[in-house]
Amino acid sequence: MSGTEFNGMLLSNADHLKPFALTLTRDNESARDLLQETMLRALVNKEKYNVGTNIKAWLYTIMRNIFINDYRKTKRFNIVKDDTPNELLINSKQSAVSNAAETGLALKDIQESLHQLPVIFKDPFLLYFEGYKYNEIASLYSEPLGTIKSRIHFARKLLKQQMNRY
Repeated sequence: MSGTEFNGMLLSNADHLKPFALTLTRDNESARDLLQETMLRALVNKEKYNVGTNIKAWLYTIMRNIFINDYRKTKRFNIVKDDTPNELLINSKQSAVSNAAETGLALKDIQESLHQLPVIFKDPFLLYFEGYKYNEIASLYSEPLGTIKSRIHFARKLLKQQMNRY
């Protein structure tokens, strides 16, 4: 089959593919993109088409596979489409006002709760909070790694119980 004959078959079946693309995507722009991608893939892979077989079914299969692959890609990357106008955020001169008094009281309560912890839990937790790694804390105290992890876990648990109102 010559390239001209193949192109003619593609063009004659393009009208049948448009409704199918619209059914899959439910959006005119996406349907046009899907149709264009299908035609491109068919042209690139024309040597894979077996002469005498149903070209319409072959094109439908290509289109369906492209749609499924694109759908899987968007699900994997969790692409969120945001159509809201950004002018609102750019021109907005509002700023968040923090309540320094409330923040100060909360910080004071947290520090008080930290100082009420037993020393065996407080010291490893404070070191971990300052950025030390578990193995560094374990070597500093000459304790097994699991013991240090447990102590930090229990410190978090105790702090959570003491700070239940936050």
